[in-house]
Amino acid sequence: MAISAAKENILKRIRQALSNPVPLPFPHSEGAQSVFTPAQDDTAIIFAQEFTKLQGKFAFCPDAEDLKKQLALLIQERGWTKIYYREDPVALLLRGAKSSPDLASCDVSITGCECLVARTGTIVMSSAQQSGRTTSVYAPIHICVAYSNQLMYDLKDAFAFLKEKYQQGMPSLISFASGPSRTADIEKTLVTGVHGPKEVYCFLVEA
Repeated sequence: MAISAAKENILKRIRQALSNPVPLPFPHSEGAQSVFTPAQDDTAIIFAQEFTKLQGKFAFCPDAEDLKKQLALLIQERGWTKIYYREDPVALLLRGAKSSPDLASCDVSITGCECLVARTGTIVMSSAQQSGRTTSVYAPIHICVAYSNQLMYDLKDAFAFLKEKYQQGMPSLISFASGPSRTADIEKTLVTGVHGPKEVYCFLVEA
């Protein structure tokens, strides 16, 4: 089949272009690098700043004993009596206090987490935790206990951590909570606590 002169001219120009490629005008735009700049400050400081911007309440604990004291003081000050938890480490923190049997009517729930994302002030949780799917969502107030070795800078670091941890199969649910539940669906007025807890605390313990 004969090739027309116009088509032959186009193919010739393509061959010439391929033999003399033009450098990309934006060599770092191919998706191989993060679009976010690396952390300049300590990840704990970044997380605390971003988490509190999102109306989260942050507390730093230099060790486990300080965590127990701060947690006990908060529970006493707020008058919480119905405390819901399902994770063994939380039971140790509360010195054997009995967990509330009913999540729906509890005052507060306490959980651990998979990790924290500093850049977005996000708590990452999964259904693989003893607390399950609903503990951090249905309670009116959620307290998360995390450790400094669980801090990640960016979301991609959190995903890499989870893939490494759950090589045999990812949990059926992974949730990313950035502060209290918020919505502005009604007349663009921001309301908290509609789809989840209205208060979220994060106690970060130096590990």
